[in-house]
Order: sequence, then C-alpha cells, then structure tokens
Amino acid sequence: MEERLQKILAQAGLGSRRNCEELILAGRVRVDGQVAVIGQKADPSVAKITVDGRAIKPPEQKVYIALHKPRFVLTTVEPEPGDTRKTVRDLVPVSERLYPVGRLDFDSEGLVLMTNDGDLAQKLTHPSHGHEKEYRVLVARHPDQEQLDIWRRGVVLEDGYKTQPADVRVESEAGKGMWLRVTMKEGRKRQIREIGSKLGLPVVRILRVRIGTLRLGTLKPGEWRPLSAEEVSALKGELPRPVSRPKTVRKFLAGQTSRRETDQRRGPTPPPDNGGKPGRRTFKK
Repeated sequence: MEERLQKILAQAGLGSRRNCEELILAGRVRVDGQVAVIGQKADPSVAKITVDGRAIKPPEQKVYIALHKPRFVLTTVEPEPGDTRKTVRDLVPVSERLYPVGRLDFDSEGLVLMTNDGDLAQKLTHPSHGHEKEYRVLVARHPDQEQLDIWRRGVVLEDGYKTQPADVRVESEAGKGMWLRVTMKEGRKRQIREIGSKLGLPVVRILRVRIGTLRLGTLKPGEWRPLSAEEVSALKGELPRPVSRPKTVRKFLAGQTSRRETDQRRGPTPPPDNGGKPGRRTFKK
C-alpha cells in the first residue's frame, strides 16, 4: 500500500513527519535509487527506500516513555559535532530508536515525551492541534496585576511575534520571588524566559509538569517510565467506548413513556371535586 514518504520514514523511527520532510528536502532520501521529493508516495513493502544510502528498517514496535529531563541536558538525540553535553537519549537506555517530542530548553527541566511514533509526535507538536503544555515558573520578583494581565493577553517578542493568550496564575511565594503556573498552547524557543525579561520578571527556573493529558507525576530528575495504554490512548485522543447498559435496564427503559406522553393519552386533568362549596369550581359528572 502506497503512503507518503514522510509518514513511512516517521513510522520507521526517523523522527516526526516534519523532521522527515526536512530529510527529503535535503535530498537525503531516495526511492529505488532516485532522489525523493515532497509529496511522493511509495509502497515500503516493494520499493527500496534509503536515507543517506542506508535502507530504512521495518516499522519498529511503538515505544512511549515519560522522562523527567534534568537541567543542563539537551533535548535532542545527538549533539552537534564537538558538543560533549549529555542528551535526553543518554538517559533512556532502550534498544529502540527514540526521539523527543517537541523541545525543552537546555537550562529548563521537567516532562519530556520520548517515542518512535511519528504520527503522535506530529499531532502533539503541530500548532493546529493546540495541545496544552503546563509549567511551574519561578520568577525573581513578585509580579503585579498589570504584568500578569499583559502575559495573559500576549507579549510582543523581540522578533515581532505576539504570543498567544496564556493562563497565568500565582501559585506561591518563594522569598523575594514567586512561583507561577503557566499553561499555553505554543512553545517557541525560550519563549517563557523572553516574556519574563520583557515584563521585568527575570525567570529563575522552569519546570514542565504536563504535555496534553500526560503529567510528570512523581518522576524525579533523570527518572523515566513507560506510558500505560490508557495514557497513550488519551494522548492520541482515542475516547473510550460508551458503557453499554445491561439488557434488563434497556428493556425497562424501552417500555417507559414520558410524563407528557402519558398526560396526552389520559386527556386534560379535571379540577378537584370540592363538594360544591361556593366560589369554587366543581367537576360535573
């Protein structure tokens, strides 16, 4: 069955569909010896598909891992040449080829989703889906109401981009600083730190605690765990089937009629018989 190349590459564990599109644009992908182009389709069971001269592997078993990324760890699979810093891939010793979904700054910490499911990665990172990300943010000063309101409405960054509205709430004091709870549906590079700088609220620490329906929970820095089937289904937006009523309940409900229908069958309700007392209506038989 023919499918788009970026989807085939993503299913083979080579990254999100967007990353795989970049591989195609760079001329690193070939189909039966010919350089591939964006929009091209192929049947992986018939065509020979290579990336940098290497044939792609059959789709791997899907793996989903929640990681608590510590500070000063790169959110990437491999660092740039000459960069000796540790990456999130170094923290998850599994055999499958995994990559992080989205980004988390080098000096930030918290929840990172690691997977080889390109379809899910595309769904969680593409702006059109609007998946929420929630952070605990420590700022160096106590914000006033005006600063919070501006952050909530949107802030114009240095490159002229205005951030989308965000939910910003005061959580607790921390000496001269303040912990905030920030929930937003976008994630530009160093966005929270730049917003804090623009508002006069230097950011001291950022901890991501939620991606969509997935929560960090009790994971400590450097710890990881596989996701449950229920967590994966929730991230994919797969709703559970409605609970079926027992057969006896269905029969009982099927035999019921509404109060209005019952009243219509009986006709108008006669006024009560008051014994013919003066000044009150009586029901004539």
